[in-house]
Amino acid sequence: MVLINENFLQLQNSYLFSTIAQKRAAYQAAHPEAGIISLGIGDVTQPLCPAVVAAMHEAVNEMAQAATFRGYGPEQGYDFLRQAILEHDYLARGVTLDEDEIFISDGSKSDTGNIGDILGAANVVAITDPVYPVYVDTNVMAGREIKILPTNASNGFCAVPPDFHTDVVYLCSPNNPTGTVLNREQLTAWVDYAKREGALLLFDAAYKAFITDPELPQSIYEIPGAKECAIEFCSFSKTAGFTGTRCAFAVVPKALMGQTAAGEKVSLNALWNRRHTTKFNGTPYIVQRGAAAIYTPEGKAQVQQTLAYYRENAKLIKSALTDLGFTCFGGEHSPYVWLEAPAGMTSWDFFDLLLEQLNVVGTPGSGFGPSGEGYFRLTAFGSHEQTAEAIERFRNYFGKK
Repeated sequence: MVLINENFLQLQNSYLFSTIAQKRAAYQAAHPEAGIISLGIGDVTQPLCPAVVAAMHEAVNEMAQAATFRGYGPEQGYDFLRQAILEHDYLARGVTLDEDEIFISDGSKSDTGNIGDILGAANVVAITDPVYPVYVDTNVMAGREIKILPTNASNGFCAVPPDFHTDVVYLCSPNNPTGTVLNREQLTAWVDYAKREGALLLFDAAYKAFITDPELPQSIYEIPGAKECAIEFCSFSKTAGFTGTRCAFAVVPKALMGQTAAGEKVSLNALWNRRHTTKFNGTPYIVQRGAAAIYTPEGKAQVQQTLAYYRENAKLIKSALTDLGFTCFGGEHSPYVWLEAPAGMTSWDFFDLLLEQLNVVGTPGSGFGPSGEGYFRLTAFGSHEQTAEAIERFRNYFGKK
């Protein structure tokens, strides 16, 4: 009989958001009249912007003609998209990269999990807590030792470099789930730590488009020395509504080196390229044409309108909950509002209360790790109307307490 990867047995039986979906479905079945509003999963609701749609339609037409049809594309991504990313996301912010350091993919969730393919199982991995579950689960699957870096209200839910050695560190800014953002000084401390310890930083910048303060870094490569110690992951999902369309990219600088057990230095860029070309056949041409359209003048303006829509929701949520006496983090430079549950309530207690009394669904903070216990995440990705209705339900219920 075939042997299994027993590391999978160390995982929780159900992924966090699957559990939430099951609880919501069970309640809805028992209460079909309930008008449930979801501010839980981080999925967008606004449609693709017109520039993206037009570019994808044009690409579909190209695929219908023999002269312009495209089959297998380059696994690393088409030059037109990689060049647009380079110009607008990096050169515009003073960061120089080579085009072949950018790899187009189908999502940052995939990339942050798959990056472990090129890293040895003996690496000790440090993960901030609370955290996006994929970072933890994929390393449990690989059998790596994980060290937790707790964050809490006292440090503003922003992790600081530890006083012990680790080989790999996952960072996310703006953070999912807490909505907090690492400033230049904080990121510099992490780069200094990585260079001192010979560690690799895995920097998830999936929500960077929500940053409005020009003084806050949107890329870790804005910090001197980061290209020697960091891989960056970026996504079009929350930037441009590609959660269902699927397009993202990872940056693996050629200056970034790992080593064999014997001490031989090896290029991580070369390893990722080898992995990418072996296990991935490339993001569809039609999707990449759509992604490239967000960098046109029309696309940029339209994407900013959508981001402003979600920022308005986040501002409403945080302002209203603060007025109601909740302690909140995030909600600025981020689509997530991280709030403390009422005294004495666990995260899942608060989930049940909101579902049953307000018919509002959020995400229990404990699902993001032990340090999330007693906290709760709400997202700004709903419609204005549903977000306003959910907040009105909060006011009606908690305003009377």
